[in-house]
Amino acid sequence: MATLLKKPLKLALVQLATGSDKTANLSRARSRVLEAAQKGASLIVLPECFNSPYGCQYFPTYAETLLPSPPSKEISPTFHALSDLAKEAKAYLLGGSIPEYETSSDKYFNTSLMFNPSGELIATHRKVHLFDIDIPGKITFKESEILSPGNKVTLVDLPGYGKIGIAICYDIRFPELAMIAARKQCFLLLYPGAFNLTTGALHWSLQARARAMDNQLYVGLCSPARDMEASYNAWGHSMVVDPNAAVMTEAGESEEVVYADLDGNKIEEIRKGIPLSGQRRFDVYPDVSEGKINFGD
Repeated sequence: MATLLKKPLKLALVQLATGSDKTANLSRARSRVLEAAQKGASLIVLPECFNSPYGCQYFPTYAETLLPSPPSKEISPTFHALSDLAKEAKAYLLGGSIPEYETSSDKYFNTSLMFNPSGELIATHRKVHLFDIDIPGKITFKESEILSPGNKVTLVDLPGYGKIGIAICYDIRFPELAMIAARKQCFLLLYPGAFNLTTGALHWSLQARARAMDNQLYVGLCSPARDMEASYNAWGHSMVVDPNAAVMTEAGESEEVVYADLDGNKIEEIRKGIPLSGQRRFDVYPDVSEGKINFGD
């Protein structure tokens, strides 16, 4: 059995409290990311919309243009803040997500940026599945009123460690992305996400554990901290789940950083005991990882 995670990795999830001041949000993120790096984290994750409030009414105001890449500091201060921060922290940094405006198409996206320890951009993921829901008496939200969806599966190679899959929030409800990542030899799935008090209570932990159990790999969900004075109340409870669907660490509701030590031997142990990969019946049903997939290559 091939070792998916080649050496142990300390993962940090920064459950950040964000507000209306983008500069303050970036400064707060820097402080927390450097704190995580000082505690030995090699891979650090920020939450969805970490540089702005979350909501359709905010996306156009806070959006930054990322293409052509690299953008100027004036056009995208967040891009350069993340790049400089990854280099300063000497860690892989997944910049949660930010609102993006693409001038060529006149469209807005919810976009994750990932940087290596040298400060180089190594991956971009635009949220594929937009958060359009209507639960009577609870919550109605339609990202599609402002945002456009991304169109690719995002897998990233971390030299010396292995491959990870990146998606955003509502993407976790679509197991095909996770299945593809697992079949393409990823050891970890990362989802910056801002579930709310309704969907969070129902499905946040369940989705994390389900994706981990089905695919026998690590899963990390990184939420903003909960702010009951904001127009949108994030669930919090950032967590890391192991390949056996056990919760390794879980935040509360307030701002904090949680950590987990990932070990490739755990993946091998679980897969040896319950050998799903060799028991799938692709003569009965299709292998989604072998279909027509857009990796953006």
